[in-house]
Amino acid sequence: MKTGSKSEGPSTPALRRDPYEVLNVTRDSTDQEIKSAYRKLALKYHPDKNGSNPEASELFKEVAYSYSILSDPEKRRQYDSAGFEALDASGMDMEIDLSNLGTVNTMFAALFSKLGVPIKTTISANVLEEALNGTVTVRPLPIGTSVSGKVDKQCAHFFGVTINEEQAQTGIVIRVTSTAQSKFKLLFFEQDINGGYSLALQEDSEKSGKVTSAGLYFLHFQVYRMDSTVNALAMAKDPEAAFFKRLEGLQPCEVSELKAGTHIFAVYGDNFFKTAAYTIEALCTKNYEETTEKLKDIEAQILRKRNELRQFETEYRKALARFQEVTNRYNEEKQAVSFHKSFL
Repeated sequence: MKTGSKSEGPSTPALRRDPYEVLNVTRDSTDQEIKSAYRKLALKYHPDKNGSNPEASELFKEVAYSYSILSDPEKRRQYDSAGFEALDASGMDMEIDLSNLGTVNTMFAALFSKLGVPIKTTISANVLEEALNGTVTVRPLPIGTSVSGKVDKQCAHFFGVTINEEQAQTGIVIRVTSTAQSKFKLLFFEQDINGGYSLALQEDSEKSGKVTSAGLYFLHFQVYRMDSTVNALAMAKDPEAAFFKRLEGLQPCEVSELKAGTHIFAVYGDNFFKTAAYTIEALCTKNYEETTEKLKDIEAQILRKRNELRQFETEYRKALARFQEVTNRYNEEKQAVSFHKSFL
């Protein structure tokens, strides 16, 4: 594996180190371990915190670049199998901090986002530092209720959700929606020994129908969501096999478990210029047992169908290759007969 080859793309570091080495994780690290490592390093080297250290900016880019590989299952698989050479450098995307961009660059980023080019954004260091210092205002969000509001760009509204033992055992869901189709992040913070809050989980909003939404799940079973980006990328890579890729976007959500007590969540304004309108709600799955069982059944059916499609694609490609082979032979035999017939 090559770990010191020169980059081919302008947005990647000049010298590329092994992303596992950069994030200080192992090859068998889980997605959550990789995310946690990235967030700690991104905060450590964030340009807002290291104005007098020019090396920090490059380290920040290297951390973001490494995470863009290891956070994507397909890119991680490609890297593990053949290193950087297996990656399409032109397709690599990195997270950017909007609060660190000038007005002109922000306008360009907004334009590309408007055109459908996905722009990943990281959370402002100011928000993360205020949370770590414990200087944020936390509003209560009781289970079974919802709160609506508008949060400024690159700012966050914090909420405290208190759960009892029964609710912790049953499981809860924190969900945010925006009928204005605002772009936002849903964040979960854990309290540290100094009394502040450190970022533990985050979920970016996604468009679904006429709303954007994001959810965090604290359950005792796996749940899935349909990632339209995965479907679109799979279809773009191989339009002829688009039918077989329709269910590839079904991805497992990050699922954790919570203990009884108060837990901190936040809605982060991720729009480029305007405030993000949202509604956040805290739900206990005990009140939705019938719906939960239906959801499990439907997800199981989709997963089975996805596996069937994968097997069918293999059969289809074999049959297609055989058909092409027979067609080529038919044309060759036809030409041979015509050639011999010309001498009669």
